[in-house]
This record gives sequence, structure tokens and C-alpha cells, in this order.
Amino acid sequence: MTSPVLPPAQGGGVLDTAAIAQREGKESPGGFWRDVFVRMRRNPTAWIGAVIVLVFVLVAILAPILAPYPETALPGARDITPTHIPGPGELPAFPLGLDRFGGDVLSKLIWGARASLLVGVVSTALGLVGGMLLGLIAGTFGGWVDTLIMRIVDIILSVPNLLLAVSIAAILGQTPFAVMIAIGASQVPIFARLLRASMLQQRSSDYVLSAQTLGLGRGRITMSHVLPNAIGPVIVQGTLTLATAVIDAAALSFLGLGGGRPETAEWGRMLTYAQSELAIAPWLAFFPGICIAVTALGFTLFGEALRESMDPRTRAR
Repeated sequence: MTSPVLPPAQGGGVLDTAAIAQREGKESPGGFWRDVFVRMRRNPTAWIGAVIVLVFVLVAILAPILAPYPETALPGARDITPTHIPGPGELPAFPLGLDRFGGDVLSKLIWGARASLLVGVVSTALGLVGGMLLGLIAGTFGGWVDTLIMRIVDIILSVPNLLLAVSIAAILGQTPFAVMIAIGASQVPIFARLLRASMLQQRSSDYVLSAQTLGLGRGRITMSHVLPNAIGPVIVQGTLTLATAVIDAAALSFLGLGGGRPETAEWGRMLTYAQSELAIAPWLAFFPGICIAVTALGFTLFGEALRESMDPRTRAR
């Protein structure tokens, strides 16, 4: 059969395959991740989530510049009375009012973004590394090794995530590092099961059978072929888990397991001390609650958009 003759590229020289693909209504070949990026760029949900996450990250990084006062400063302590806490707009120097200790609410919200980002990223990284290690071992060796690891994972999954995190944090002590370990440990089973299931699906693919026919070893096939193709769903889950980690960190701090001084800026701790002041200062609970909800929404929207972009069923449309 004779091959179709392609028109020459404008200006002469090398054939412009990208332009031809565009004229035919097809995307330029660039691999899986390029396709995912193109689909993300066209998704309004991805843009909304990315903007929220970017603002959150920038506020956390630039907290020393953006915050009007230091993290533990109490510049408005003299303005506090047992029956009245200045609210938003009452004092020009404190646009969002003061808390029960005399701290600037705006400054604490900004510094709290840094604490929430640190806990979320570190705890998710711990859970991701631990879960991928277990999932990689189970998916590579199979047999009794897979069975043993998955039964342990099933036992851990039988306990609700937050309850498991509370138990671990209570055992390790009331410190921010204990909160990171507790949240990360509660996420390990999720990543382990996800990577193991994805690897089992990839192991039955034609390219794996071809590699086995060529005599490649199990380790080389796993690290060079199976793992790179199976890690996509884990990345998506990691993005979504960041939202859960921020909420869990606030919950542990709300329960008094976060440690630190009472006036330390952290959104969950701010909610804790706002309980007794709801009647006279409801904004003390409103502002950190909104920050937690919006941040979690941003990570969720971005993660869902990433999942849709990597889903073969939606990519084929």
C-alpha cells in the first residue's frame, strides 16, 4: 500500500509534524505527561485549584514579610477585657481583630498557613514513602510476601484514619513532629494498596510479557517499566491526601495534641481557643475555619482535575 504524501513544511526544510497534527485535529506527540499537562491547562477546575494552592504556598513562604507582627507577638494585649475582644474593624492596627491573648488575628492566620503547609507536606511525604515501599515490595514479589503485607494493611485500614492518628499522636507526645508522624502513618496503608493494585495491573500488560521473553530480570522490569507506569494514581492520591492532611492536622491541634505554646499560630489551635469565646468573638472561629476549608478545597480541586487528566477513559475522548 502506498504511503500518503505529506505536504512540505512552510519555509522548506524539516517536516513540521506538530503543524500537520494540529491541522488534522490531533495533539502533537509528546508522551503521556505532556498530554496530561495539556488537559490540565484546559480544565477550569485545575486552574481554580492551582490558584488556591499557589496563594496558600506563597502566603506560607512569605509569612515573615506579609505578617504585620511576629508569630507569638501579643501587641494588643492591653485592649483585651474579660467581656470584650476587639473585632474586625474596631482597631485600625488590627484589621481582623484580636484573639483572647491579644494577638493579631491576621498575623496568626498568615503564620498558621506556614504551620499547616509544613505539617501537610511532611506528613504526606512520610505516608507516601512508607506506602510506596510496602506497595512496591508486595507488587514485586507477590506470593506470601504480598499476602502478609496486605493483611497487615487491611488490619490498619480497619481503624478510621483520624482515630489512628489520634492514637499515635497520644503515644508519641504532644509535639508538632508527633502530629506529622501520626498523620503520615495513617496514610501509609492507602498508598500501599493503591501502588500494589496499580503494579498488579501493569504486570499483566503486553510490554511486561515482552520484557520477560527477552530475559530481563524481575528487578529491572519492575524499576524500569512497571513502577514508572504504575505511579500515576499514587501521585494523584498524594495531591488529594494533602487536603486531608491539612484537615487532620487542624483536628489534632483542636484536640490538644499539637503541642506548642497556646499563643502559637496554627489554624487548629486557633479553633481550640475560640470555643470559649464564641459568644463574644465568633470571628475567632470563622477566619481559621474558612482558611482550612478553602485550602482543602484547593488541593481537592487540583487533585480531582489531575485524576481526570490521567484517567484513560477521559483521555480517549
